[in-house]
Amino acid sequence: MPVPLAPYPTPPVPFTPPNGGQSQLVCTGCRNLLMYPAGATSVCCAVCSTVTSVPAPGTEMAQLVCGGCHTLLMYIRGATSVQCSCCHTVNLAMEANQVAHVNCGNCRMLLMYQYGARSVKCAVCNFVTSVGASPGAEQKPSS
Repeated sequence: MPVPLAPYPTPPVPFTPPNGGQSQLVCTGCRNLLMYPAGATSVCCAVCSTVTSVPAPGTEMAQLVCGGCHTLLMYIRGATSVQCSCCHTVNLAMEANQVAHVNCGNCRMLLMYQYGARSVKCAVCNFVTSVGASPGAEQKPSS
């Protein structure tokens, strides 16, 4: 089952510093941050020798944390899912307008869920909170 996670708000990548000389991206092999000169079409990682393609100018990138191994993943904004290159977990890539938030009915942890869900299970205490219900209504610890 894919893990629904919201992207971190990020500026469009590749990032161009104020001097306009270099940009940066994440290596597709080892996840290290790579810096490259403006105009490059690909970058070879000095650590793992993986060649990573540079996104076309103006391509907007987003980030999310993998639900399987907690690795920071970068992907082209608009993608519906992202497979982690480390643990191969398929993560749902939802835009900010596709998710909502509610506090856990037991431990008050802020939970995030996809619009349309009727309940959400807390990963901290395993309590199931009904979405849109009045406080205390049909909420129970899950087994």
